[in-house]
Amino acid sequence: MTRPVDPISDDDLQAYVDDEIDVARRIEVEAYLSAHPAEASRVMADLRIRDELRLSLADMPADPAQARLRFATAEAARRLEGALSRDRWLRGLRRVAAVGLLVCAGWFAHAEFGPLAVSRVVASDLPPAYVEDALRAHRTAQVRAGMLSQTGASYDPAEIRAATAIVMPELPTGWSVEDVQVFPSAFGPSVEMSVKTRDFGPVSLFAVRPGSFDVVQARTVSSEDLNAAYWQIGEVAYALVAQAPPRELDRTAERLARSLY
Repeated sequence: MTRPVDPISDDDLQAYVDDEIDVARRIEVEAYLSAHPAEASRVMADLRIRDELRLSLADMPADPAQARLRFATAEAARRLEGALSRDRWLRGLRRVAAVGLLVCAGWFAHAEFGPLAVSRVVASDLPPAYVEDALRAHRTAQVRAGMLSQTGASYDPAEIRAATAIVMPELPTGWSVEDVQVFPSAFGPSVEMSVKTRDFGPVSLFAVRPGSFDVVQARTVSSEDLNAAYWQIGEVAYALVAQAPPRELDRTAERLARSLY
């Protein structure tokens, strides 16, 4: 009889980050994270911060003045690492406090200076390099679609997985695969699938192994007349490219990502 698995709690996730968990429970936590990308992304961020803090404590310099400065920095790092190990509800409290502070600042600025005209700002990191590859592959596919001499290739997801180690998402009902091409990339072959849809028109679904393990939820970027929604699950990253509204494209990307679990 198999042993029932206890639900994974925030305490288990924190113990996982702090290396204070036995091997059996660690396996259960990792299985839970593989099915919950949002939690996995948060835990990976905590692991990165923990490792950066521990790295800052190593290699103490020989010079006395530098040693004292490094010691003070190390003490601050230890306090910060301890703070990161507290209950996770503090994070939510900090976010609420930050939002409240921004709201108060906005009301103060409005009272002092009147209404402000704010331009649209994209407050996010630059998209990964494979997104540009996906946009380029989409434009190339559109050129191929207009050439009578370029016939489309048949789509066999099992064959693609066997040849490239890339699992393609399950396509929504009504999507029709027009062409499939394999392109070279820095970490092995990538896959570009041209799809005909009723809602978005021509769509490209691009998949590649970027050379790193990560869990990235769907995000949308714009490039000239195209929008791209990209995400990553484990060792494979994906990008959905189309002339579609970013919000709708983002929702579709989330749907495709869920089909991979």
